[in-house]
Amino acid sequence: MKSYSYYVLDVFSDVRYKGNPLAVVLTDSDLLVENYADIAREFGYSETSFIYYSQKENALKVRSFTPTGFEVGGAGHNLLGAVAAALLTGMDIFSQQQGKQYVVMKDDIIALHVDQSSPASPIIGMRQIPAVIEAQVSREDVARALSLNTEQVLFQQLSPTVVSTEATHLMVPLKDAAALRDARVEKKLLIQIAEQYGFEGFYCFTIPNNDPEYLAHARFFNPGIGIDEDPATGSAAGPLAGYLLQKGYVRSETDYKVLQGAQIGRPSVIHFNATSEGIWISGSAVIVMEGKIRI
Repeated sequence: MKSYSYYVLDVFSDVRYKGNPLAVVLTDSDLLVENYADIAREFGYSETSFIYYSQKENALKVRSFTPTGFEVGGAGHNLLGAVAAALLTGMDIFSQQQGKQYVVMKDDIIALHVDQSSPASPIIGMRQIPAVIEAQVSREDVARALSLNTEQVLFQQLSPTVVSTEATHLMVPLKDAAALRDARVEKKLLIQIAEQYGFEGFYCFTIPNNDPEYLAHARFFNPGIGIDEDPATGSAAGPLAGYLLQKGYVRSETDYKVLQGAQIGRPSVIHFNATSEGIWISGSAVIVMEGKIRI
């Protein structure tokens, strides 16, 4: 029997018991895939991350799994929380990187920008690749899967569109806050649409005209990998940022905020800054629990 320390953090929040909860397990090397899956299922959060510092690569190594054993990549809350756990527990993860800041997520090098001017609450930025706009999806099909009327699945000239960075999701523009609130998931239909068009989750959003703080309000559903509703999804906020940049709804190299998770009592704040060279997703995280897990 071997034991590892773990921490539970609330990610994309600087307030405990808000944001997206994430378990982070500190290992000393890679584990067996079945160990990752068992531990992720035991915690039961949308994702569990596993970290250790690799002397060979001079970087923090991160792997993340859902409770169903699906391995998740990309720069989302699973990575932000992993980096926050490392920093908040005193790990030295940048000193050997010659002024750069990066981590290895699965097999991918992901650039970071970390502001530690407030050590108790560092702001962590993660760089995603530029967004690629792919297929459009039938409004009628999406409306049925979300238990909405077809006319609610539209915002101005925006319609449901598959967009990818490191992850591929469906951007679902909704008419207004009422449509966002009223969305109810038909899991089988969502899974069928996702499989047909080759994306992972549904990022439903609306752009309010009476909220000066947030560019968009959002909800995320991905039942295909066991996520009924996610409070904060950095891997989907990046494609949204790139989509809105290419459609002329945001300016390049400008900071914006997305509010997600309010409908399930876990409000989360995701910052983004989109350019043609890449998309920066950033936020903070706080530790709420810690302990030991045995395998």
